[in-house]
Amino acid sequence: MQKKLFTSESVSEGHPDKVCDQIADAILDECLRLDPHAHVACEVFATKEYVLIGGEITLHGDVHVNYEQIARDVLREIGYTKPELGIGCDSCKIDVRVNTQSMDIAQGVDRGDILEQGAGDQGIMFGYATNESSGYMPLAIGIAHKLVRLASIMRREGTFLHARPDMKSQVTIDYTDTAAPRIHTILMSIQHDDDIDLDAFKAFIHEQIMVPVAESFGLNTDFEYLINPTGRFVIGGPLGDTGLTGRKLIVDTYGGYSRHGGGAFSGKDPSKVDRSASYYARYIAKNIVAAGLAKKAEIQLSYAIGVAKPMSICLDTFGTAIIDEDKILEAVNAVFDARPGAIISSFGLTKPCFKYRDSAIYGCFGRPDLDLPWERLDKVPALLEYLKNN
Repeated sequence: MQKKLFTSESVSEGHPDKVCDQIADAILDECLRLDPHAHVACEVFATKEYVLIGGEITLHGDVHVNYEQIARDVLREIGYTKPELGIGCDSCKIDVRVNTQSMDIAQGVDRGDILEQGAGDQGIMFGYATNESSGYMPLAIGIAHKLVRLASIMRREGTFLHARPDMKSQVTIDYTDTAAPRIHTILMSIQHDDDIDLDAFKAFIHEQIMVPVAESFGLNTDFEYLINPTGRFVIGGPLGDTGLTGRKLIVDTYGGYSRHGGGAFSGKDPSKVDRSASYYARYIAKNIVAAGLAKKAEIQLSYAIGVAKPMSICLDTFGTAIIDEDKILEAVNAVFDARPGAIISSFGLTKPCFKYRDSAIYGCFGRPDLDLPWERLDKVPALLEYLKNN
């Protein structure tokens, strides 16, 4: 019998693409702190000793954002403090090429009443949930995220010696027995200092990171594993690879287990439905599964630029629903309001206390370490009540 295997990957805060995502979201956080009505579409590019910040940002009133300082602060917090690590927070050159948002777009988005706010662009967004893990996420991506998150925490705390910021993980789950999935393989590539005991370094990763993470999911520890399969990984970060915002869409979402609309998240204010509607689609799907209406659920939302109401809402439960999908979709339309302004209001997406940078690493969904509004299950009672009475 051929094994049924599925693989997902994650990357750490020091991965070049994630460095860019964090800078873009840190800029967004500062813009919204100064002006909750700011329109932000920020892109960041990073390479050897160089960062480029571009995009369209519109701020209202007499406010100023120090884009360069934000970028340097992010690099420093990640741990990129000298060029040999990948990029130096104080030594690198930073270019800022920021323009204002097109007035043609603004007139379709700004409507006075936030609930009538139009979508910032057209597009399709997907949200997904499954009951195969406590976080309602596919196992492979959940484990992959936890591996690099734990490794990064240990690096910051000083207990993971000789580790540098750039890390990647990859997890393969064996679904041959769907009732009892197992970890088939774990791969980790972790940047490290030069001239170290590589055998001891690899043993630490296996014994102190891989095995404890597998045990935390209640899964097997006799998995196959690979660590730095090229032999060494000293050159990393933007020194080893260029970084760009929005290049880790599958890492940000469901590890490839669900469909993806294509729009990136980081650097975009919530009027951009690429971001806010993807959050809301996850919110709908997760509440459906948590209500016991299906074992799996995928929601698709679509929008037209300048129009508040979604063009379409589609539900797929992959044959796992306990009642007719049409009845679940009817309940979704009655209980959830997917207009961009309603999403922003209900999730508080422009409030200063909300930090987008927190979700720029280790995925936007299934985060036990963050209190993300789209991860809440507060619509379960309303869904069940509607179905009971209709």
